[in-house]
Amino acid sequence: MKEIIFPQSLKKGDKIALISPAGAVEESQLEKGIKLIEYNGYEPVLGKHLYTKYSNGYNYAGTEKERISEMKWAFNNEEIGAIWASRGGYGCQHLLRHVQLSKFKKKPKWYIGYSDNTVVQSFLLKNYFASIHGQTIKTSSFGVTDESYDLIFDILKGKKPTYSIAKNELNKVGTAAGTLVGGNLALIYALLGTTYSFNFKDKILFIEDIGENFYALDRMLISLDLAGVFRNIKGLIIGGMTNMGDEKDNKSYEESFDQFAYKIISERVSKYDFPVAFGFPNGHIHDNRPLMIGANITMNVAEKVLIEF
Repeated sequence: MKEIIFPQSLKKGDKIALISPAGAVEESQLEKGIKLIEYNGYEPVLGKHLYTKYSNGYNYAGTEKERISEMKWAFNNEEIGAIWASRGGYGCQHLLRHVQLSKFKKKPKWYIGYSDNTVVQSFLLKNYFASIHGQTIKTSSFGVTDESYDLIFDILKGKKPTYSIAKNELNKVGTAAGTLVGGNLALIYALLGTTYSFNFKDKILFIEDIGENFYALDRMLISLDLAGVFRNIKGLIIGGMTNMGDEKDNKSYEESFDQFAYKIISERVSKYDFPVAFGFPNGHIHDNRPLMIGANITMNVAEKVLIEF
């Protein structure tokens, strides 16, 4: 198998492109993130359509043509050292057929984002490029810890993370090693059967989600099972399951590790013998710590869960 390519570490003064590949954003929503980029010694370069708005049943950050143009510019501009998505939402799937990597291959860049950006990260990994599944520039309505951003900057500087998380009663004890794939479950599900889907063979899968009805969550898990995903993976890590269930039953963003959602997941993978770790701090949650998609990791699930890159 071809080796995964990791972008070079950034140096002080390097440029980071800010783009909006999916939902629209307001300038005020990016102020904190832009200041953090500058504080860490990098130059934020705002995409032409970063604040563009186009509505067609959903508030996009521009038309498909505008967002495709923005993506092409960021990916193939040799002066750019990393690309940071302003937010997720919906719309990244529109872009996949049009993304060109000719110049990107000569100078790979870190792509940073989560949620809808999962499809871009899957596309990159299909082309053997690693990416960062982490907090977008937009500060979420439920807030973001300082560590969520600090750890992204650590990765940009070349430092790999190690995570130790508390035990969960639904965990399945064991040890596994493999390449990390995954992200938002709804997008992993949406890509099944396409040329852009992750290759799950001997991988460790990470999933997170927000706002899905419990029956929809179960449907997605069954689809992954029918597609052979759970037969192929070597380990499973579950992050935030936020605001899940019927709308009338929704609680708050503070209850990000929905135990009923966790029980559904646990039951669906119970027949498999790979280790399972619940409660990883990544997703639509306050403490959204970055993961390196495409990196080789080890996971040790015991009294505590240790994940090392």
